[in-house]
Amino acid sequence: MRRRIVTCVVYGLASTVALVFLYPFYWMLMASFRSQAAILSEPLRPWPETFETAGFESLSSIGGVSIWTFVSNSLVITGLATVLGVAITGLGAYALYRNPRLPLFSLIRYGFLIKIMYPSMMLVIPLYFVAYQLGLLGRTAGIVLAISSVPLVFFMFLEFFRSVPGAMIEAAIIDGASELQILTWIVMPLARPVMLTGILISFLINWKQWFPIMVLSTGPETYTLQVALISLNSELGVNFQAIMALAVLTVLPVALLFVLTQRWVMEGFMAGSIKG
Repeated sequence: MRRRIVTCVVYGLASTVALVFLYPFYWMLMASFRSQAAILSEPLRPWPETFETAGFESLSSIGGVSIWTFVSNSLVITGLATVLGVAITGLGAYALYRNPRLPLFSLIRYGFLIKIMYPSMMLVIPLYFVAYQLGLLGRTAGIVLAISSVPLVFFMFLEFFRSVPGAMIEAAIIDGASELQILTWIVMPLARPVMLTGILISFLINWKQWFPIMVLSTGPETYTLQVALISLNSELGVNFQAIMALAVLTVLPVALLFVLTQRWVMEGFMAGSIKG
C-alpha cells in the first residue's frame, strides 16, 4: 500500500510539472484562433470564444514574400545542415577515436568543448566576417556551413566509438580489411542507433536557429520560418493572433517529430553514453 501511495504521489507531481510546461504551448495554440481584441481583454481564457482562422489566413504573404518560401528555406537549410553536420562530426569522431595521437586532433575535441561553453551569439560576428570574406554572405551554402556543426552529436559519436570492442577491429585488420571497409562494414552498422539519434537531434537544433540565419542573410530569400516570426512584429505590428499562428506552424511539426521519435532518441543516448 505504501508503495502504491508513493507511486501515485510521484506520478501526480510529474503530471503537474508536465502540465505547467505544456500550458504555454496550449495557450499559444488557443490564442492563434482568437481575435486580437479577445486576447488583450481576456488573455488567460482557456479556450477561444469562436475559432477564427484570420491569423493563419494573414500568413499567406509576409512582407510581400510567400509563406511557402520560408517553409522551403527552413526545410532545405535544416535538412542540408543536418546531413552535413552528422556526416562531418561522425567521420571526425571516428578519426579521433582511431588515431587520437595525431597532431592537432586533440584540438578538435577542445574546439567543440569551447563551442558548447560559449554562447552562440558571441560567434556570430566572426562567422559574419568569414562568410563575407568567402563570398558566402546571403547564400544558402554559407548559412548551412554556419549552423551545421552540433557539438553534442560529435561527443555522442565519440563515446559510442569508444564502446566498440577493439578486438573486433583488430580481427578485421588481420583479415586484411582497409580502414574504409572497417568503417563501412563494421562500425556503421553498429552505429545506426546513434546515427539516427544524431540526425534527429541535429534536425531539432538546426530547426530552431534564427539569429545566425538573420545575420548571414541579406534578404528574405534565405529567411526561414523562425526569422519570419521575428520579423513579423515589424510587418504587422503587435498582432498576437498572427504571431501565435506562425508560432504554431513553426513549433508543431518538430514537437510532433520529437514525440514520435523520442524512444529512438533515448536509445541513441543510451548507446552513446552508458556503454562508454
